[in-house]
Amino acid sequence: MNKSELINSLSEETTFSKKDVSRVLDSLIRIIERTLRKGDKVALTGFGTYWVSRRPARKGINPATKERIDLPEVSVPRFKPGKRLRELIKLA
Repeated sequence: MNKSELINSLSEETTFSKKDVSRVLDSLIRIIERTLRKGDKVALTGFGTYWVSRRPARKGINPATKERIDLPEVSVPRFKPGKRLRELIKLA
């Protein structure tokens, strides 16, 4: 399901206009992004938790040249599904 399909489904289920649903979904995404950028978690009970994890700097190898390279520390978004979501998927 892509974003437009999600908007259509939400609009049908809630009877809100697609325009209103799109604005709410865009706002939700911006709030989640802003919260993660600050380093805080976003927990949606039953669904899951989003957070930012840091990967330390490390040594790597360029596969084309076999040259050793330094890889910098990076921040990556993470998601852990909640209990209810795990159970729903297990039943599928």
